[in-house]
Order: sequence, then C-alpha cells, then structure tokens
Amino acid sequence: MKKLVFILVILLSVNVAFAGDGKQLAIGDKAVHTDVKMKDVSGAELSLSDASMENGLLVMFSCNTCPFVVAWEDRFNEVKKWADKNEVGMIVLNSNYQKRDGADSFAEMKKKAEAEGYNFNYVVDEESKIANAFGGQTTPHVFLFDGDMKLAYKGAIDDNYKDAEGVTQAYLKEALISLGNNDAVAITETKPVGCGIKRKVE
Repeated sequence: MKKLVFILVILLSVNVAFAGDGKQLAIGDKAVHTDVKMKDVSGAELSLSDASMENGLLVMFSCNTCPFVVAWEDRFNEVKKWADKNEVGMIVLNSNYQKRDGADSFAEMKKKAEAEGYNFNYVVDEESKIANAFGGQTTPHVFLFDGDMKLAYKGAIDDNYKDAEGVTQAYLKEALISLGNNDAVAITETKPVGCGIKRKVE
C-alpha cells in the first residue's frame, strides 16, 4: 500500500513539475534579486550575495516533505562539502508559499534542518520571489552560478535520486569541480526531477 501511495505521489509530482509561468534563467544569465534578505533556520537574515563565495553560488530549491527531496537529502551535506572545497557558496530555498501554514512552515523547516543535520543555510523564499525569477520548477532544482554570478549549470543533482551508490553521472559535483578549477562546465543543463514548487503565482 505504501509503495502504491509513493507511486501516486511521484506521478502527481511529475505532472505538476513544470507549473508556473514558464520563465527560466538561461545558461549565462546573471542571478537576479541577489540582495533580497531571507530568513534562515538559524534566525539570521541573509541574501544570495551574502551566501556567495569566490567561485560562485549554488542555489537549490527544496522543501520538507517531497519524496524526491527525502530520497536525495542524504546527499545534500556532501554537496555542501564539495561546494566549500571549490569555494562556492550554498543556500537552499523553500519556496512552497501555498504550504507555508503547514508542512513548509518556518517551524517545520527548523525541525527538518535539525533532524537531518543540515550543514548549510536553509531559508524561506517568502513569496516565491526567487523561484519565480529563476524559473525554479521542482524540489529539488539546482541553479549553479559562477564567480560573476552567471548561471553555469541548472537541473538535477545527479542521475539517480533512488540510490546514491547507483549514480553514474554526478552533474552537480562535476560542475562544482569545474568552477573550482576555473574550467568550463561540460554539462550545463539537465531536466529537473521532483515535486512541483507550490509557489505564489505573480
């Protein structure tokens, strides 16, 4: 029964994954709204600019309960280590405006971060402003910017959300290494896989 429920959730997620107005940042576009302050689970207020480092910034759209996030999140802290190693900042945004009074409330975000031992900033994209501006579609969906805050990679974390040991293409890790080495990113875009962001429509 649980398996059937999971499959139904997956199918629903795929169907709504591309909800929104369809606008997305293209590879090479500069990040926008970089000075907008957002509340972190620590209580601090910080912006994308605050979180960026010498070689760029990783922005990941996520949430608390999406089964794709649950499947991938044991890799999030490892991603943060790779980002740090390559002098790239990392910030994770919860843009689920429509669930802000429930599963994606700030209180639930704090519980999630503590339970999972998050080692990165997890912030509230209060009215889905950043998600709408970037064209964030799913949880998770990553947008990796270089040192000039130009988009270098967007899409999925890797090619196997079900099994970390079964990953054959670690898209995000490879892109982070490329930025750290000042090399061009080989694969710049992949299809995001996840639950549709429950955004505030502008």
